[in-house]
Amino acid sequence: MGHELVAKLALVAGGALIVFGLVLLFSGKLPFIGKLPGDIFIGKEGRYFFYFPIVTCVITSIILTTLLSVAIWFLR
Repeated sequence: MGHELVAKLALVAGGALIVFGLVLLFSGKLPFIGKLPGDIFIGKEGRYFFYFPIVTCVITSIILTTLLSVAIWFLR
């Protein structure tokens, strides 16, 4: 039974690495990442700026929670 758990963990870790790699590969080609309605940007040109992508963070959290829930279900 120990080998099965290690095999499942390796599959989940490999899948997570593939997804992470794809996100890094295509992150520059996805124009909406970090520019969703509700993301906060305050600043003056050439002086200062403050940027907080709150909506992007919420959506990323929902996606990651769903993926981790599926992974945990798969490991049971």
